[in-house]
Amino acid sequence: MFNRFTKISLAAVAPLFLVFIFSGSSRPVPAQDAPEVQPSDTAAYFKAKCVMCHGPKAEKKFDAALPEDQMLEAILKGKKVEKPPHMPAYEPKGVTAENAKALIAYMKQLKTN
Repeated sequence: MFNRFTKISLAAVAPLFLVFIFSGSSRPVPAQDAPEVQPSDTAAYFKAKCVMCHGPKAEKKFDAALPEDQMLEAILKGKKVEKPPHMPAYEPKGVTAENAKALIAYMKQLKTN
């Protein structure tokens, strides 16, 4: 079915194909090697850290009518709520008051759109 030339060609090309397929540029980055999302990138940080509890439109567990200082305190220091999951403290994770204010503004914008 295959002639001798075809078999030799396939044997020579197969290793190159495997190298190409498994080269670093096409591999997904393992989570432990992925760059950490920085709090200064508000939208990306919200998607990475907040959306799972607050929803994509900040429609869950977020009261935009609360005073900003209460929301700021909850983000930085965390908050125990009646029904878990509780709000974790993000200040120890590198979030500053400025980052938290940007997150609050971003969440308010999401909620109104």
